[in-house]
Amino acid sequence: MLIRDAELTFGPGLNAITGETGAGKTILAQAIGLLLGARGEAALIGPDGAEAYVEAELEPPRGFFDDEELAGLAELRPEDEEGLVLARRVFRDGRTRAYAWGRGTAREDLAVAGERLIAMSGQFEQRRLARPSYQLDLLDSFAGEEQRSRRAELRLAWRELAAARRRHDELAHGAAAAEARLAELRALVEDAEGLEPETEDSLRAERERLRHVTELAQAVAAAGEALSPEEGEGAAGLVGLAERAVAPLERLAPELEQVGNELRDAELRLRETASGLRGFLASLEAEPDRLEQVESQLDRIAEVRRRFRCGSYQELLARAAEAREELAALDGGANPLAAAAAALAVAEGRVTRLADGLGSARRDADEPFAAAVAGELRGIGLGDGEFRVELRERELGSTGADETVFLIRPNAGLPFAPVAETASGGELSRIALAIAAVGGGETMVFDEIDAGIGGGTAHAVGETLRRLASRAQVITITHLPQIASRADRHFRVEKVPGDPTHTRIQELTDEERRDELERMLGGREFLAALGEAEHR
Repeated sequence: MLIRDAELTFGPGLNAITGETGAGKTILAQAIGLLLGARGEAALIGPDGAEAYVEAELEPPRGFFDDEELAGLAELRPEDEEGLVLARRVFRDGRTRAYAWGRGTAREDLAVAGERLIAMSGQFEQRRLARPSYQLDLLDSFAGEEQRSRRAELRLAWRELAAARRRHDELAHGAAAAEARLAELRALVEDAEGLEPETEDSLRAERERLRHVTELAQAVAAAGEALSPEEGEGAAGLVGLAERAVAPLERLAPELEQVGNELRDAELRLRETASGLRGFLASLEAEPDRLEQVESQLDRIAEVRRRFRCGSYQELLARAAEAREELAALDGGANPLAAAAAALAVAEGRVTRLADGLGSARRDADEPFAAAVAGELRGIGLGDGEFRVELRERELGSTGADETVFLIRPNAGLPFAPVAETASGGELSRIALAIAAVGGGETMVFDEIDAGIGGGTAHAVGETLRRLASRAQVITITHLPQIASRADRHFRVEKVPGDPTHTRIQELTDEERRDELERMLGGREFLAALGEAEHR
């Protein structure tokens, strides 16, 4: 391992990584690969190292941990943790360990989460593009925000359907189960008492404010002191001095009357503002134990969610409302099993209705999506860019009853075939770029996208990367100045001689970037020779 230690912060937009051949750019790609579940081996560790370690902090989208495939990982998630911290450790004997938030996890779970958030070219992109679920995600993303809302609704409805089936099955197995079910309903209603739709968000916002109460108090006190201090002249006092200087002259110079009025108004507003700041400061000091109370209420909500297996606060409220309705029906003399059967039928109907809506939107979007991808393929030099989206029916699940297959025909006369089986290496990376430019939106890493291209195609690929980077985070390891010159951030990998030789990676300044682009173009001697040739 040539990299001893490196800490990188990739920004939004396009991040380019360049360097001489053999400098160590591939090692960085291997490090990202470990976070996507690649097998580790002792060869990754340098001669003087005891282990290799890679860690990344990622920002998942809202609802990311609600996915059933991520249930094992979600159980490790610290309370109120918004981000996702993934890590891999490779030991000298070749063993590896995977971590999420510093807690041991299965490599498979890390891979599932990593691949949801980082799209990487090469073998990982081939694996992603072979998954119908990933292709379905891309089509739904292209269909728009309303489609994403439908998916979130269906995911919640599917969980509710599973709960309704479980309730019905329990009641169908006898009186003991019915009594236990009744006790659970009563406990759920009691534990959810007083919880309103805005309660959790309101408490979280208040906790965030209380956690920064010292900063708030210092800032507010400083602002109040600047406006109206107990001693000396603050902003309000200085404005008052200006007003008193002008007031006696208003009769001599009527045009000063407006100035005087503005100064009087400004002084009044500044003093009112200072008074408001003092009142705010007093409110911060009024409840010294409030943070503890808020934390306790949030802990109570989290405990109730865990106890009743609710994936979100909204699901907890929905389950509590259903429990109240069911108890009311039972109190009215309804048969428990009949009530559960009716609730199951309602849940099944809702899932079917939402799945139908998803399917209809997908059928409306598949041809426009395919046409847009085909256009991107032609733009980056991939033949005639023939691309199709095939929708197939499958068993109803939390994402609907559809399965998506992306088909491509790279050369005229050949049959259409699944994308993941048709291309490899740089060509597959460019296909992935074209698809992402239309429907992608996560962090994307391209390591082979410049393989075998140059000239106009390189310019087209660079422009496509730039457009994609306007709405997604893109990291590209490249040898082409046409691509690197479009980056928002530019990192250079270089080999540092020594015993042993090691690799260094750093973000470039504007001047360093110009030098690196010049090197990539062939160096000063080459550019000078090119200039001479043009003038012959």
